[in-house]
Amino acid sequence: MKVSIVLDPSIDEPEILIRAPQLTEEIAQLQESILKQKLTPLAFYQDRSEYFLDLETILFFETDGEKIYGHTRDEAYEVKQKLYELEELLPITFCRISKSTIVNVKQIYSLEKSFSGTSTVNFYQTHKQVHVSRRYYPVLKERLNEMR
Repeated sequence: MKVSIVLDPSIDEPEILIRAPQLTEEIAQLQESILKQKLTPLAFYQDRSEYFLDLETILFFETDGEKIYGHTRDEAYEVKQKLYELEELLPITFCRISKSTIVNVKQIYSLEKSFSGTSTVNFYQTHKQVHVSRRYYPVLKERLNEMR
């Protein structure tokens, strides 16, 4: 792996560019570790308590009316960000699968395709499921293949 630093006084903030022939697990981990450096931890809320959870424990983020929830295997926690804000903040292991859901690809156990066009995502060691819309299905399949 080759590393280069180019100093350019005309830019306002640092930019990191990774060039590779294909996305590998090593590149994805590199991107994730770089993003974690600037990522402020997400706060999760339940009743009057504030929690700081490891993102790896989050199965998916989902809208419910006006609120956004981050789901773990057993719990659901409210977050203050909008889904489009979460998309920008979250590492590459998270993928949008519908207008109302972002899923943690590393937590997916199975993907069931249905005749109606929507598919169902099942997670490890939980009964929770989410649905993938036809529009986002190819994106999810590509991300699943990249993460293998």
